[in-house]
Amino acid sequence: MRDTLRPKIDATVLARESPTTLGGAFRHFFDFLSPRILAVACAIVFPVRLALGDWSVWDAVIVLGIAAFWPLQEWLIHVFILHYRPVTILGRTLDFPVPQSHRRHHRDPWNIDILFIPSHVFLYAIPLQVALWVGLAPTLPLAFTGLAAFYAFTLHYEWVHYLVHTRYRPKFWLYDRLWRNHRLHHCKNEHYWFGVTMLSGDRLLGTAPALEDVPTSRTCRTLGLEDDLEGGARAA
Repeated sequence: MRDTLRPKIDATVLARESPTTLGGAFRHFFDFLSPRILAVACAIVFPVRLALGDWSVWDAVIVLGIAAFWPLQEWLIHVFILHYRPVTILGRTLDFPVPQSHRRHHRDPWNIDILFIPSHVFLYAIPLQVALWVGLAPTLPLAFTGLAAFYAFTLHYEWVHYLVHTRYRPKFWLYDRLWRNHRLHHCKNEHYWFGVTMLSGDRLLGTAPALEDVPTSRTCRTLGLEDDLEGGARAA
């Protein structure tokens, strides 16, 4: 098991050594743009929500609803967006920047620089989220409750995903389980263990089998694609 979760790391990866302690990981985490953007979003949205007041049971309903849906969201995004396979239509290959970025991440999973949510995603994701919550929530306070919860969950996602790809192994049992789960996705078989911050999505949707029942995949790094990551992708 230990060998499965600790693949050989080449010299280029060793040159960008990642933290080995929790404190070092926390400091290093905020060197990257995505955590900074999400931290700023939380720092804006949380005080606004507190200032608006008007608390009700619906605030708890929204937070619990987001928490309940989150593992399914992680699974759906990972399977259908991040692992999207380019298709050819009328001689032209249809591919997108986000799955391309994720394929880079699978090719070089120990490169911390390319594991975060791409910064360009926030250019449309944040305005869209604000518009949806403000437009659909029955009151402005509830809209900000939803935004605060969503940004907090997203920041937590980035933190857990980051930890998995450092040299630090979490000591708390829950995070150790998440660490193991995601490393299996990268090092054992890319068709399973899609959850990052929660395990229930994989359990519910049948992608959390017993380890001994899963063959070791030869395409964990390529996702089954011969991809130059600039000129397009083709099936291997």
